[in-house]
Amino acid sequence: MENGRPDKFSPEQINEAQALFNKPCNFVLSVAKLDQLPLTEMGEVAFAGRSNVGKSSLINALFNQRKLAKTSSTPGRTQQLNYFNLDNKIHLVDLPGYGFAQAPENMVKSWQKLIFTYLQGRVNLKRVFLLIDSRHGIKKVDEETMELLDKAAVTYQIVLTKTDKISAKALAETIKKTEEIIKKHGAAYVDILATSSEKKHGLDELKAEINSLI
Repeated sequence: MENGRPDKFSPEQINEAQALFNKPCNFVLSVAKLDQLPLTEMGEVAFAGRSNVGKSSLINALFNQRKLAKTSSTPGRTQQLNYFNLDNKIHLVDLPGYGFAQAPENMVKSWQKLIFTYLQGRVNLKRVFLLIDSRHGIKKVDEETMELLDKAAVTYQIVLTKTDKISAKALAETIKKTEEIIKKHGAAYVDILATSSEKKHGLDELKAEINSLI
């Protein structure tokens, strides 16, 4: 049982996903312009979220590596789409963080244009995992991104991060509020994943979600 709900994946599916994530995952390239996107029919999943939400830490935790995705204490350091190849089965795409206060407006507009064009035109994009800091829940800038995803008609799934930093009661409240919000968004996937990169909580379920998309 997870969050009071029956487990979605069987032990066999979890084991299969774990086996996949034990395979090699390599950095492919950073993309600053859409004409640099790799020409491939391989499916891909993307990770999006506010700056410092823990995207790089989560990607590293999925592969039990420290330096696969670069982490930074400086918000907004990742300003390109970073591609990773998992065993020639699927691409993982680390999208630039959004919503950092120091960003000039023109940089934000540029980010929105790059991401929206990518989302709208990438037919092999299977799902976006939208990371939300469990301590703060969905903020206005997150809702704006959700509206962007709705408009692009891209399926996305909420992944709560840093769940080890709050109590079980606070997490349950965050999940309940998040469920209410996603009801208003047509492209949002109903299942919410609660994760902790530090404690490795929820990673098996996230791996299984990604494996199910291959």
